[in-house]
Amino acid sequence: MKKILVTGSVGQIGSELTLALRKKYGNNNVVAGVNKTLPSGELKDSGPHEIVNCTEIGQIHSVVKKHNIDGIYHLAALLSAVAENNPQLAWQVNVNALVNVLEVAREYKCAVFTPSSIGAFGPTTPPDNTPQDTIQRPTTMYGVTKVSGELLCDYYYYKFKVDARGLRYPGIISYVTPPGGGTTDYAVHIFYEAIKNKKYTCFLKQGTKLDMMYMPDALDAAINLMEADPGKLKHRNAFNVTAMSFAPEDIAAEVKKLIPGFTMDYNIDPLRQGIADSWPNHMDDSVARKEWGWNPVYDLKAMCKDMVEKLSIKLKQ
Repeated sequence: MKKILVTGSVGQIGSELTLALRKKYGNNNVVAGVNKTLPSGELKDSGPHEIVNCTEIGQIHSVVKKHNIDGIYHLAALLSAVAENNPQLAWQVNVNALVNVLEVAREYKCAVFTPSSIGAFGPTTPPDNTPQDTIQRPTTMYGVTKVSGELLCDYYYYKFKVDARGLRYPGIISYVTPPGGGTTDYAVHIFYEAIKNKKYTCFLKQGTKLDMMYMPDALDAAINLMEADPGKLKHRNAFNVTAMSFAPEDIAAEVKKLIPGFTMDYNIDPLRQGIADSWPNHMDDSVARKEWGWNPVYDLKAMCKDMVEKLSIKLKQ
């Protein structure tokens, strides 16, 4: 890819991925696609941005044509808890907008990256070492949209040869941008509250194991997949990827080692607990490792250490 558009570029992943892509491919070669929230700081100053509401296909078409885009990282989406509270909007943003992106990509021969999620699985999916290819019957609108997206990307590849690729992301942890309404958000909130108040009230119950990943690994996964030799990709999209799996008490124990006196209690959110209970404990990502060399750097201990160090500096500024 020589010219890249990132939709959802001010979101949790998009804001960091846009900067990583600019560092790799050149500032002027990566366009930040924004909708209602305009970019600020480095994201605004380092390269071009354009208004792109992905539910309006004409806006995508216009930006792709204007900038000679040949690659789209499509990150605009509603996350799990937000989607469950507004399922009709979730379908519009997560599915209809993806169809628009794929249609424009078909016309202009763009490669497309779009993330799926651990949420594409459901309560009947094998919860431990969840296979790459397995039953997917999610019980949330978010999950339904993610399975639909996986199938759409496969269809556009087989029918129209659109080079569509994607990952099933676990929960993403970052100190840069606050989370935006996901079920795994507690694993980010805990650091803010630990540093500021030395206590945190978790909305998921003890023993709720979920896959997680630190943002640097999430960014590398997206970029490395899009650079992978297409001849080696048997699956092309919706690769299981993970770096660690833990329950709330596990991350709390690591945080306490770094912030003595930290305590955590629980006030369960039934909506997000129900969503979490429908997801796997741990995905098998051996297919991604085999087909394109996926290999995360950060485990729980390394991630917690870096989060506390970086976020402590950020919160003092």
